[in-house]
Amino acid sequence: MSILKWALIFFFVSIVAGIFGFTGVSAASADVARALFYIFVAIFIVLLLLGITIFRA
Repeated sequence: MSILKWALIFFFVSIVAGIFGFTGVSAASADVARALFYIFVAIFIVLLLLGITIFRA
């Protein structure tokens, strides 16, 4: 959950920076948020597949 939390923090930083006109900071934090979100989704899918197949009792 901490990866998702950091992705949300960077997303909100991106929105606030975009509102105040800091386009470089906004774009950079949006890229970091996007990367963290994709990492979270990949880990979630791997653990979901493991839970369905391997850890079945």
